[in-house]
Amino acid sequence: MKPQPWLAPMCPLYGAAVWMKNAAYDKGTMVPRKLQGPVVSIGNLAVGGGGKTPFAIALARLLRDAGIDVDVLSRGYGRRSAETMRVEPGAANGSEQFGDEPVLIAREAAVPVYVGRSRHTAGLLAERDAVEADRAAARLHLLDDAFQHRQLARDVDVVLLHRDDLGGHLLPAGYLREPLSSLRRADIVVVREEDREVEPLFRRHLKDETKIWHVQRKMRVGVGSDRALAFCGIARPEEFFAGMRNCGTEVVTERAFADHHAYSRADIQQLCDQVHRAGARRFITTEKDLARLGPSLVAELQTAAPVETAKLEVTIAEAEEAIRLFSGLAKR
Repeated sequence: MKPQPWLAPMCPLYGAAVWMKNAAYDKGTMVPRKLQGPVVSIGNLAVGGGGKTPFAIALARLLRDAGIDVDVLSRGYGRRSAETMRVEPGAANGSEQFGDEPVLIAREAAVPVYVGRSRHTAGLLAERDAVEADRAAARLHLLDDAFQHRQLARDVDVVLLHRDDLGGHLLPAGYLREPLSSLRRADIVVVREEDREVEPLFRRHLKDETKIWHVQRKMRVGVGSDRALAFCGIARPEEFFAGMRNCGTEVVTERAFADHHAYSRADIQQLCDQVHRAGARRFITTEKDLARLGPSLVAELQTAAPVETAKLEVTIAEAEEAIRLFSGLAKR
């Protein structure tokens, strides 16, 4: 999302609305709904591009492998269905039915993922499914993209930060959904390894007891470095393109679409024309984009060149601490 300085006069109104909502919850005027199982919220301050999905996948895998019964609750941004349901990662129209991020999380983390306009309702469905499957009803819920979703009570608030948040402005002129002062609500903040140098600047806005965790991010793509057309529809496309070059891929041309872009056949034709004009030998895109494209559009792209997917792998440095913390939470 690009800054819109001409909308700056609207920022105080937006900021006042955010303050009023948070004050209502802080003072108990508005009361969040609760689930039987503990809830861990994963969110950020900015609109898109905070790395929540790769982190949610990494955390869900970590907890699953540690023997903790875990699921993910999501609103399913961009999906066409309004139903509350469990995600089927292999569904042909999965992105339209569930949203690209829930499909990706379900496939890569191999844990149950539920989508719904009301994440409380999605959580109730998850707990009902757990009972029917003779599993613990009090499984741990990971609440995706939910720092601002205060309608559902949470036991732990995890907030992912990006160095750009330090100089960001509130919506609608900037891309921050809340000011840095809102980090006082966070129990854990997650900082990228490459942002360690600005960590002290974030610390100024945190409570003394707030933990800081670190993540290492690495882009992986198929073998070889043949000439590629890289395209994506994500919030920070420049990071994707830079990641491709850093892992040795020869990117001869780039194409950036809007975040969560719904691909059309016209887009596919343009990409096919572009790959020929650039003399590229393959397409490379993100896992999220692949989920939105679906099998039929991928097949059309492959008539022009092979389609490869870049995987963003996230490693949580404080993995052992995370297992101890959330294992104890799940056993309460």
